Amino acid sequence: MTLQIFNTLTRRIEPFVPIQPPRVSLYTCGPTVWNYAHIGNFRTFLFEDLLRRWLGASGFDVFHIMNLTDVDDRIIKEAGAKQTDIDQLVRPYISAFYEDRDYLRILPAHCYPRATEFIAPMIRLVERLLANGTAYRGDDGSVYFAIGRFPAYGRLSQLDRRELKTGASERVSSDEYAKEDARDFVVWKAARPEDELVKAAWDAPFGRGRPGWHLECSAMALDLIGERLGTDVLDIHAGGVDLIFPHHEDEIAQSCAFTGQPDFAHFWMHGEFLNVRGTKMSKRFGNITTARDLQADGIDAGAIRLLMFGSHYRSRLDLTDESLWAAGEGSRRLGELGRRLREHRGPESAPFALAAGKMDKACTDRLDDDLDAPAAVAAVFAFVTEANRLLDHGDHPGTETLRSWERWTTEVFNVLPDLRTADADAAAVIEARLAERGAAKRRRDFVAADGIRDELAARGVVIEDTPSGTKWRLR
Repeated sequence: MTLQIFNTLTRRIEPFVPIQPPRVSLYTCGPTVWNYAHIGNFRTFLFEDLLRRWLGASGFDVFHIMNLTDVDDRIIKEAGAKQTDIDQLVRPYISAFYEDRDYLRILPAHCYPRATEFIAPMIRLVERLLANGTAYRGDDGSVYFAIGRFPAYGRLSQLDRRELKTGASERVSSDEYAKEDARDFVVWKAARPEDELVKAAWDAPFGRGRPGWHLECSAMALDLIGERLGTDVLDIHAGGVDLIFPHHEDEIAQSCAFTGQPDFAHFWMHGEFLNVRGTKMSKRFGNITTARDLQADGIDAGAIRLLMFGSHYRSRLDLTDESLWAAGEGSRRLGELGRRLREHRGPESAPFALAAGKMDKACTDRLDDDLDAPAAVAAVFAFVTEANRLLDHGDHPGTETLRSWERWTTEVFNVLPDLRTADADAAAVIEARLAERGAAKRRRDFVAADGIRDELAARGVVIEDTPSGTKWRLR
């Protein structure tokens, strides 16, 4: 089986074929940095992390972009209330997002473009939309996209245009702007006094103002993949289900109207919501939980990742104290088997080779089937049961079994307990992995050596190569 993905655009599971194999362009919608990202946001980011890891493990060369929205209505309102400018407001939240990302062992994107750093590409995009007639200036000086002039509008969300609600296309009320059609969405907002006050306004040929939320992602994605990959179509665009309409629908419209291409991305992937004790997170219910809340409570990142991957990314997941505890026990069980495997390492026994091969095939097949992480994780735990039985029987795991074990528990899922909070065997684990890293470097397998370094870093181990040898410490 080759990798197959559910494409929101077609509502079908389709074989994944990149535009320029083996290169894959992946754009994921990042946080709006007006506050701390909550764990529901990170459920989406963790699904995207698994996608990124599996693409890499499958031999693809992934170029990952995750945007940071650092100018929008909420940011401007918050900056005004705090009597600061938008840059000063968002900086600490950007730093916090990176800290939370590292805590949850999410691979860093290759680029984190901030919207305010891409104003020039946004202006060029609006100019072309005005020139080709798909955008127009409203009576209030703002620029709007005319969905009536883009026949394919609604293809992603599969909404009939008559169903589109007034004002649904922007994070503002429908009567705040004067436009030809109430369904049209703003691509460039005319500057207002409150924008100027917090330094959220820029000069443009069509009037001083600021970008609309949807415009930002289109301009950043097109500029970066054009510069790096020489294309104007993404392989995969991913985000939460709440972004299908209007955000991603509007991105498609303005991007395709700009490029003349029939598609902005070949595949659209969307992760489902995370509920907290049965209720969707919201200020209304007072149940917002952030990643740093969980970290402050001493919840291990391996447990959170295992919990997230225990449900399919297209299924809703309920976060409860009980589910977190169970995931923590599962992660601890995996860590314990890893310790036993290293302790009893020796010549590979046939039963161990068979069990590891069975796990490899099951995990590969399941992840190739639209990232069926729950089934793949179940295969890992089936191996845990069998491996413990074999160890009790006196069988020895060899190099291939250990390599397979590390691939699934660390490289792909990264769900083992943090070594900073693990048991007294942590030092032995670290020393064993550093020995393997040294061996990899001696045989000039620098990919494997870097992989071990990154694995240990994700688990809280700081490595320093010195003239007298490799030293390590826990963060």
